[in-house]
Amino acid sequence: MSVAYIAQTDAGGGLSVLWPLLLLGALMYFLIIRPQRKRTRKQQALSAALEVGDQVRTIGGLMGVIVGLGDDWVTLGIEEGRIRVLRSAVAARMNADSS
Repeated sequence: MSVAYIAQTDAGGGLSVLWPLLLLGALMYFLIIRPQRKRTRKQQALSAALEVGDQVRTIGGLMGVIVGLGDDWVTLGIEEGRIRVLRSAVAARMNADSS
């Protein structure tokens, strides 16, 4: 190979190498990061809106009525007694008026 030929060829770098990485980053954002943030915001809103008397379901499948609230926990009244769970363990409100 001559020096002139090597000098003429394109190095192949630049933005053409970065486009697939940028595309992959955007794809990860829209398929993974954004939906996770949306779920986190929804869970935080649910946790903040809990009130005594709400019927709820935990992530473990227990269903009960809230009889006490704390900063990080909820006391649920279930058929056989009461249990205390973390607020983050409440998966859904089961009230008829909740959507």
